[in-house]
Amino acid sequence: MNRSADKRDRENKARRLRNRQTKSEFRTAIKAFDAAVLAGDKAAAEKNMKLAAKLMDSAVNKGTIHHNTSDRKKSRMNIKFNKMA
Repeated sequence: MNRSADKRDRENKARRLRNRQTKSEFRTAIKAFDAAVLAGDKAAAEKNMKLAAKLMDSAVNKGTIHHNTSDRKKSRMNIKFNKMA
């Protein structure tokens, strides 16, 4: 490989790691939200829903995920949250 291809490879590796970390953070928050919903803990569910929304908005701003993906996931979380008694 030439120098520019080497640099591109290094940049892509760094971006891939950063994107994986960002995605992992909001996926973990979504799992915590789902667990709280199953447990029926409305306070914990609300806290985790807000955290997940914040992390997804951050991922959108970083270009890691598309804004429609974020909106869809937030909408589905809101539907689950509103179905709680």
